[in-house]
Amino acid sequence: MNETFISISKYNSKKWYVVDASDKPLGRVATIISTILQGKHKVDYHPSMDIGDYVIVINAQAMHLDSWTIGHPKYRVYSPGRPGSSLKLIFEKIPKRIIESSVRNMLPNGLRQKFYKRLRVYNNSQHPHESQKPIPFKWN
Repeated sequence: MNETFISISKYNSKKWYVVDASDKPLGRVATIISTILQGKHKVDYHPSMDIGDYVIVINAQAMHLDSWTIGHPKYRVYSPGRPGSSLKLIFEKIPKRIIESSVRNMLPNGLRQKFYKRLRVYNNSQHPHESQKPIPFKWN
C-alpha cells in the first residue's frame, strides 16, 4: 500500500519573506509573489492544501516599468471606462495598487481573497514587520 504524506497547514508554520522590487520588472515581481503566497516554492506543495507564506514587498516606487508601457504615445488605460486611470498616472500616485492588482489576478479564483490577505506592499524600504523576522527572498 502506498502511504503518501500530504502536509496540511497545521504541520508547518508560515514564514514571512521580503521581496525587494527595486529595478525589477512588474511581471517578474508579481510571479514570484504569487508563487510564495500559494506555497509553490516548497517541496511539499499540494494544490488542495494551504501551505503558502506571507510576503512583504518593499521599494514599490523603484520598480521598473518598461518605457513602452508608460511613455508610448498611445496612452495605455489601466481601467477602461475610468478617465485619468492610465498606468503612468497610477504608478506615480499609488504604485502599490499596481502590484496588488497584478498579484491578485495571478492567484486562483477560489482562493484569491485568502491569499491576498497575506500580501503587504510598501513604497520604500521601511516596514513595520521586523518582529516576524522576515527572510529576504533570493532572486535566481
